Amino acid sequence: MFITGYAVMAGAAERLVLGYDSFGNVCGRKNTPVKGAPLSGQDMSNKKYVFFLNSCSLELQSLKISSVSLCVSSCPQEQLNSLEDLQSFARNNGSCLCIYNLNVSSYTLNPKAAELCPTLPVPPSKSFPLLNRCVPQNPECYSKYASVLISMVNEMDVFHRILSGILAGRDTVIGLSVLALAFSSILVLAFRFIRTLLVHTLIALVVFGLLLVSGVLWWLYYDYRNDPSTELETQKENVKFLLGYAIFSTVVTVVLLSLMLVLRKRLQFTVQLFRIVGKIIGRIPFLLFQPLWTFLILIAFWVFWVAVLLSLGTAGTAQATSGGQVEYRALSGICYMAWYHFVGLIWTSEFILACQQMTIAGAVVTCYFNRNKNSPPPHPVLSSISVLFCYHLGTAVKGSFLITILRIPRIVLLYLYNILKQKESACAKCLFKCCFCWVWCQESCLRYFNQHAYTTTAINGTNFCTSAKDAVCILAKNSAKLASISCFGDFILFLGKVFVVCFTVFGGLMAFNYHRELQAWVVPLLLVGFFAYLMSHSFLSVFEVTADAMFLCFAIDMETNDGSAEKPYFVDQELLTFVSQSNKLTEGQKHRSARPFQDNGDGTELQPMV
Repeated sequence: MFITGYAVMAGAAERLVLGYDSFGNVCGRKNTPVKGAPLSGQDMSNKKYVFFLNSCSLELQSLKISSVSLCVSSCPQEQLNSLEDLQSFARNNGSCLCIYNLNVSSYTLNPKAAELCPTLPVPPSKSFPLLNRCVPQNPECYSKYASVLISMVNEMDVFHRILSGILAGRDTVIGLSVLALAFSSILVLAFRFIRTLLVHTLIALVVFGLLLVSGVLWWLYYDYRNDPSTELETQKENVKFLLGYAIFSTVVTVVLLSLMLVLRKRLQFTVQLFRIVGKIIGRIPFLLFQPLWTFLILIAFWVFWVAVLLSLGTAGTAQATSGGQVEYRALSGICYMAWYHFVGLIWTSEFILACQQMTIAGAVVTCYFNRNKNSPPPHPVLSSISVLFCYHLGTAVKGSFLITILRIPRIVLLYLYNILKQKESACAKCLFKCCFCWVWCQESCLRYFNQHAYTTTAINGTNFCTSAKDAVCILAKNSAKLASISCFGDFILFLGKVFVVCFTVFGGLMAFNYHRELQAWVVPLLLVGFFAYLMSHSFLSVFEVTADAMFLCFAIDMETNDGSAEKPYFVDQELLTFVSQSNKLTEGQKHRSARPFQDNGDGTELQPMV
């Protein structure tokens, strides 16, 4: 909360993309006065472009352009050769190119007009789409102007270049997030009424999307690498990131295609699994609306997070200098706050998703341990939410915190790997790749056990540590059978997430590729992919969590009951038949066992809350 309040008070994100003049006014908005700067605090709502009085001979000094800059409503399209031309342009276009306190009628009368107006002749210029600068079109002036602007951007630190890219592409990021929402919603409805043809169609679309994205990434990398105009540091960073994205996408494509080839014979089994899960969701139809609320909460948090990040990047103090001009001086320690803020993004996002998983698991547990399957308990979702907020928020916090702890080493390893790439240490790079893969595997395993810990908490009402221990005991005894049952469904759901990410990223590639100049668009593209995956995970996790919770309940049911009149099973016949057939297919048994999970005399006794 301290960082949030500090960033909002000290930051001004508009300066990154809207631009500002030499007197402390941000172009395109109303401004507040700065003490000691009489020309500050003006209403620049209609003046959106930055114009330099000496655009043909700019100089860069300590990341600052020496020329006086003004906010103007339009850039001069034709060359202006005299003060009379400046006066005529101001009257005809409403755009004053001289210092604000010089009246238009005094352009030709004031003896100091030559000092307060731009250097003559004023070359024709056009507004630059990203930074809202009036860029001179005269070849000689443009060359000098561009060289200074390139030097200024290249000397900016990576943090501020990334922030500029995020701000410039904010509309595209929002649009792509909505596109990911649409894809995720369509998939949820499709999985609710899944059929064999739909699975084949999804696999075909995923294959097409993977090949398309990989091909476009390699094509863009080749195009950027051979572009002779690649001078800016942001453009060079785009090339490096594109190469990394292309390699990663190609590896993922090869791995997924291999898995699809191996698992192609289990499609009918997967369809049967989703039919059973769909039957459970049919008893609790409001589960399908749960991802919508999660999505809205995530969007609100992400918007808030990005706003604070942009405010952190522009946190500084405005100080008046001689001549009534204003300088913004950045505050120290901002980068460290940004890293802390990034950890908050991961932890809070994982916490929100954990709350959704616990809500779904609680509703499924309530319906599973209900003797009368034709009469489900009233309002299981609302009941699960109330139990979560009253008793189990700490469980969600702990589980999401563990995921965050494992993600931080991944970020550190990626940072060290980027450093080692410059030193060309092959052995060290190989070592860090192995460490990164190991951490990623650990995170995946932790997610799996966390999810079952949430279900155990919903069943037994115990805290996170106790639930995690009990879940590990149950999974250790039945790991092979549980894995053989759920892995194929999880794989199809993962393909659904890949489908959403692939086509959202493809849309991002096409949209961002039109804004190459001065824009670090690969980082916003990475955010788009991250948001798309979280959205698809949030929506499709309804089926994933429902299936995992159902099978964990089944395992506990088999251990705590024996099917007798005194201790009858809670499971219905359809699920029991499905599990038996799955075990028969996996283990190669000739005869279906009446009881897929053997009794364990020393098993963990988890009593269902009914």
